[in-house]
Amino acid sequence: MDDLNAFLEPGMVVTHPNQPDWGQGQVQSNIGGRVTVNFRDAGKIVINSSHVMLLPVIEGARD
Repeated sequence: MDDLNAFLEPGMVVTHPNQPDWGQGQVQSNIGGRVTVNFRDAGKIVINSSHVMLLPVIEGARD
């Protein structure tokens, strides 16, 4: 199993590639292949890093 989100750190802003309606989310933690993200329109979600690669939001980019 690969950790597709190993580079993510708390405070980073991401989007979920399969759930654009969730909006942007802030990484809360990244421990043991599980990333907890607080999404603007979906709340706190735990992502399994072996299944989904979250997309970092580039500062200054539009939502």
